[in-house]
Amino acid sequence: MPWGRGGVSLQLIRMGNEGDVRAWLRERGAQAIPHPGGTLYAHLSRVCERLGALGVDADVRVAGLAHAAYGTDGFDVVLLDAADRAPLRELVGARAEELIYLYGGCDRGRTWKRLAQTREVWSRFTGECAAPDEATVRGFIDLSIVNELDVVEQDPTIGDRFGDYFRAVFHSWEGIASTSVSEEARRVLATA
Repeated sequence: MPWGRGGVSLQLIRMGNEGDVRAWLRERGAQAIPHPGGTLYAHLSRVCERLGALGVDADVRVAGLAHAAYGTDGFDVVLLDAADRAPLRELVGARAEELIYLYGGCDRGRTWKRLAQTREVWSRFTGECAAPDEATVRGFIDLSIVNELDVVEQDPTIGDRFGDYFRAVFHSWEGIASTSVSEEARRVLATA
């Protein structure tokens, strides 16, 4: 476990930070924004909790809690303009905010199918391609998978429409994704 100043665990600091992130999301009305399974706030909470249950690190878990802050390729509601990243970075930390920005900006059509081979993420914000380090790619993939699993569970018609696509893409990511996340994807998508 990484340790901060005075022997205080950085993981414990970030875990406490989840409460601040939840308050920030409520201040921006996430609990009133419709999303499969109820509200955006409920979805973000489920994603964060599942990432935690699957044992991913604290930064990825916090990124999961705020992954839609800048909107996403599949959900265009924006809680914070992507041009104003500093407030979210201060709230969640640099690594978590980097994952949120990468996830929110991802052009899925240009990225997902080739990601296992290229390790490149195309940005819908800038039109540019990034080549994140391996840990960031793993966090991005874990977050992407867990997000879609929640959507499929909340709206089975999405699983009916996109289950084959998700199974193929997530299978291609198995060498990169956390083992627990890949296992969860196989379990959930077996019935989708």
